[in-house]
Amino acid sequence: MTPFRELDPLLHSQLRLAVMSVLVSVDSADFIYLREKTGATAGNLSVQIGKLKDAGYIAVKKSFGESYPQTMCRITELGRTKFAEYVKALKDYLGPEA
Repeated sequence: MTPFRELDPLLHSQLRLAVMSVLVSVDSADFIYLREKTGATAGNLSVQIGKLKDAGYIAVKKSFGESYPQTMCRITELGRTKFAEYVKALKDYLGPEA
């Protein structure tokens, strides 16, 4: 049996993993869309987006549109790589029959 790889602690958070799971399947997503998809509170989502941004896993663009601020997020190449590595590590934990 091979030793288990350490899971990326940044992605092992339920909300951060949910955000990455949404972003990996779209070009970009706004804050409201991410909040709706994850069911998170605005404050918690904002904090977790900041952590992913600081790690370089996502890029965040803030702008002002139609009389309100808009935050757009997209996954970076580093984020795609880290997400793929995380999924592979989980598959290793689950074994070949999962």
